[in-house]
Amino acid sequence: MKKLFALVSALTLCSAAFAAPEAAAPAPKSAQQSKMVTCNADAKEMKGDERKAFMKTCLSAKPEKKMTPQQEKMKTCNADATDKKGDERKAFMKTCLSAKK
Repeated sequence: MKKLFALVSALTLCSAAFAAPEAAAPAPKSAQQSKMVTCNADAKEMKGDERKAFMKTCLSAKPEKKMTPQQEKMKTCNADATDKKGDERKAFMKTCLSAKK
């Protein structure tokens, strides 16, 4: 009986050791948490209503979207083609967009 108890105890300890969770790594910060850290650092010297107003605008600001080279080219070509209409515009846009930089 003692051997059986010792065997069960040893198995329990071994299974507990394997089942124990490893040291949990800190979870990556979400975009909002990262923004909060940045805004807090920028508002370090501010107090009261000034800080409140700054934090509101800082946290609600949308990040700038980066345009791809193709989108930039499209924007430029559209701006250059404002005075053109119909087939003339279509032909201009085709050559403008297909031109190499």
